[in-house]
Amino acid sequence: MAADPSTEPRGDAAAPAVPGGRRAAMRFILIAVLIDMMSIGLIIPVLPALVGGFTGNATDAAFWFGVVSFTFGVANFFGSPILGALSDRFGRRPVLLLGFCGLAFSFFATALAPALWVLVAVRLVSGALQANAAVAQSYVADISTAQERAKRFGLLGATFGVGFILGPVTGGLLGDIDLRLPFYAAGTLALLNTLYGIFVLPESLPRAQRRRFEWRRANPVTALRELTALRGVGPLVVVLGLGSLAQFTLHSTWVLYTGLKFGWGPKENGWSLFAVGLMSALVQGGLMRQLLKRTTPQRLVQLGLVSSAVSYLCWGLSTEGWMMIAVIFLNILGFTVTASLQSLVSNAADATRQGTTMGSVASLSSLMAVLAPLTGAGLLTLVSHRPQGDFWMGLPFYFCALLQAIAAVVAYKHFRRQRGAAHAAHEAA
Repeated sequence: MAADPSTEPRGDAAAPAVPGGRRAAMRFILIAVLIDMMSIGLIIPVLPALVGGFTGNATDAAFWFGVVSFTFGVANFFGSPILGALSDRFGRRPVLLLGFCGLAFSFFATALAPALWVLVAVRLVSGALQANAAVAQSYVADISTAQERAKRFGLLGATFGVGFILGPVTGGLLGDIDLRLPFYAAGTLALLNTLYGIFVLPESLPRAQRRRFEWRRANPVTALRELTALRGVGPLVVVLGLGSLAQFTLHSTWVLYTGLKFGWGPKENGWSLFAVGLMSALVQGGLMRQLLKRTTPQRLVQLGLVSSAVSYLCWGLSTEGWMMIAVIFLNILGFTVTASLQSLVSNAADATRQGTTMGSVASLSSLMAVLAPLTGAGLLTLVSHRPQGDFWMGLPFYFCALLQAIAAVVAYKHFRRQRGAAHAAHEAA
């Protein structure tokens, strides 16, 4: 019989025991995530160029890259809450293994794709099967107390960063040899991760904390509604959505934008993503732990959103390629936002709903990933004919800056209301 959520401990209860202990399990999941992110990072500098190889000009390349990204986002939007709910029912490990297999299929099929329609079909299947980040976050929530989660989500984010240090640079170098070579390398890494998961990765979710799978809860609309209803979350869903839309708009336009404005190729874009990964690893893996000793996740969210808004504006205004890299290194607080938000949302969910909750967050991100290529490619198409130094070339980044500024205002008002409610309750007591 499925566990009754009303009788289960909330997310701030002591973390369950797992094979090898909580620290060992944390090491296992970090290694799995590192290999996963390296494989994903390998293809980032070369996927736009691969799509462009099937088209005749920059405008068509931007359009079809948007279609490929759109397809993955749609499939992931519907697949993430289902896979998250399945991980609540059957455990994290089998769903992670399914995701690793899906990635391997995606990379090898992309490397062998003879036409654009094959790329679109491959992204559709891989998007439906792949929710590794959300399940990994649920895994970390399983083995962590509420007080540990912000720090451990930071470590998870740092691992993403290390993957993006190693992956894009390697992908850029391999892409200079052959555009399809990074996809073969990424597929091989995904297969290695599957073997690692089969033989080494322990399960994190005890059977006593598993809950019955229900289709009505696994559809994305219901999942997002329940996410909004979580105590203390509410408007943070808007913050998550706006932040994700800005981030995915950046992802969908970065390579095309830097190519148009600065003449960058796979190697230069690989090094720029190396800088992103390095900062993510340094901030979330080390600095964030020190920041959390002096302030709260709520405060980091607010400061980080402001820092990100300024950074997007500066990227849009940059007139030289080195400025893009400089802004990455200056946006220190921006790298603390995601982990801080994830810890706040995870702590609001009980122990039986971590997979569903983090799957809902992933579904929201996927919805934004659907909208971002349409928005980003559309904005970039509007200005792609302008000269390199033109102010309006940065239009996609100005749009992202506006999104982050709105998110900062929403977060500030939400946290202020929370503080006011807490103060009123204290006075009444």
